[in-house]
Amino acid sequence: MPKKIIIKIPNLLHSRGISLRELSRLSDVRHAALSELSNGKRGNINFSHIEKIADALGISDIRQIIDLVEGGE
Repeated sequence: MPKKIIIKIPNLLHSRGISLRELSRLSDVRHAALSELSNGKRGNINFSHIEKIADALGISDIRQIIDLVEGGE
């Protein structure tokens, strides 16, 4: 069965009580890019963005940001 990558930005924002715009400011990643990632609209993942998000939020385990699940299209 195909796999699908899940970006967990909405969960991270909710659990930390911050907005997408605040994450953009903290991570120095464009708001539009974060929005596309959050909404699954981005075809390619820029791993430097993932690194910046992790640094901004103090995350050391990438699985807190992205996940690979069964059932992709």
